Amino acid sequence: MNKNYATNFELRNIDAALLVLRLGVGMLMLTHGFPKLIKLFGDEPIQFADPFGFGPALTLTLAVLAEFICSILVMLGLGTRLAVLPLMATMATAFFLIHAADSFNAKELPAIYFLIYLVILITGAGKYALDFYWLKRKKNA
Repeated sequence: MNKNYATNFELRNIDAALLVLRLGVGMLMLTHGFPKLIKLFGDEPIQFADPFGFGPALTLTLAVLAEFICSILVMLGLGTRLAVLPLMATMATAFFLIHAADSFNAKELPAIYFLIYLVILITGAGKYALDFYWLKRKKNA
């Protein structure tokens, strides 16, 4: 039978796919997080959605932490399962609160990001990640 339709997986291919997924989603999320980082440290007064009543400055800081810092951690594969949790919370907030009254088109992107982060939470970062090398080194010590 043709190899293209085989249902068995090679771990090496899955690890490579997880690397591509982590790098891709991380870079895409940085396009959302970097402008927020610039806004956070900019000279203009902070105007940002505040769905939990923390204040716009703290809410923006939490969004920057998730979308910028945690995205870099996901790309590096460092503390990956913990790093996707703030990203998932941010995407759930965007879906259910920020875009609650909007059409599904506005909600679709946070939903897609959420599902990708859920997959990474379930699978972990894979072999091509700093998590793997640090855990491997710790196990051998």
